[in-house]
Amino acid sequence: MSSEIEGMSPGARRAAPQAMGDTAACPKVVRGDCVRLLSERPPASVDLIVMSAPAAARDGRGAGAIDPDGYVEWFLPRAAQMHRVLAARGSFILNIKEADFEGERHTYVLELILALKRQGWLWTEEYVWHKNYGDRRQEASGQRRGRRPANAGRLPDVWERCLHFTKQRSFKMNQDAVRVPMGEWAQSRLKSLGKSDSVRMNSAVGNSFGKRVSNWVGRELAYPTNVIHRTDADEPRTGTGLSASVACWFIELFSDRGDVVLDPFAVTSVTVDAATSLGRQGLGLAPRGARRSRSTAD
Repeated sequence: MSSEIEGMSPGARRAAPQAMGDTAACPKVVRGDCVRLLSERPPASVDLIVMSAPAAARDGRGAGAIDPDGYVEWFLPRAAQMHRVLAARGSFILNIKEADFEGERHTYVLELILALKRQGWLWTEEYVWHKNYGDRRQEASGQRRGRRPANAGRLPDVWERCLHFTKQRSFKMNQDAVRVPMGEWAQSRLKSLGKSDSVRMNSAVGNSFGKRVSNWVGRELAYPTNVIHRTDADEPRTGTGLSASVACWFIELFSDRGDVVLDPFAVTSVTVDAATSLGRQGLGLAPRGARRSRSTAD
C-alpha cells in the first residue's frame, strides 16, 4: 500500500497492508443486534472503541441509514452499553459527519455530542480526517482543484470528524507511538541558530505558550497534529467509514498490545483486522444485512 498519513508510525505503516482482510488469522465479526451483544459482555472489558457511524438518510434511502430526526434516540442505547463495557482509561473514537438535507447541514451530530455528554461521556478531543484522495480519485468525482463541485452551493467536501470521548480525564494515550519525522524544515531552520533561538521566547500575545528553537537540535521525530491526512485513493475503508491506515493510527495512539479493540458497527472487518495486525484483540459487531467479509460470522 502506498498510503501514509501524518502521524502514522512505522509500525502502523507495516500493519496497514495486513489490515485489508489479509491477516493470517482473521478475528470474528459477529452479526446481530449491537445492544444485545454488548449487554452480554462484562463491564470494563474493552480498552478502545473505534466506530464509523452509519449514515443518515430520510425516506428509507440508503441501506442501514438512520433517519436524522431520530438519530440521537437510535444511538443513545448503544452508547450506554459502550460506556458500560469500556474500561475506565479507555477511549471511544466516533467517525461521523452530518449529512445535508435540502441545502442545509443537519444538526444531529451536534445534538448527539450534547446527548453523549449528558449520558456521562467526556468530549475530550476532536480530530480532523483530511481525505486527500489524490488527483485521480478527485478527477473521477469532479473534485479536482479548480473544478466546480457537483453541488454548486458547496465546495468539495474532503474532511470528516473523528470525535474522541472518554469516561474520565485520565486515559490511555501513547503519543510516542505516532511520532513522525521532523521534516525538511528542520534541516534549514536548525542549521544556523541565532542568539534568540537559545532562549525561551514567550508568546507575543501574552499567553503561556513559548518556544526555544535550540531544543529541536538533534531530534529526528516530532508529535503529529490532530489533523490526519490520508493520501491513497484505493485504500479500503470500513464501509462508509475509516480507512485502514487511519484506524491503525487511532489504535496505536489509544491502546496497547494485547488490549481489546471493539468496532460496534463493523460493516466490514477493516478496523478489526487492523487491531489484530497491531497485536490487539479485535472484536467486531455487525448489523445483519451488512456486507459480508471473510472474518464475519453469524
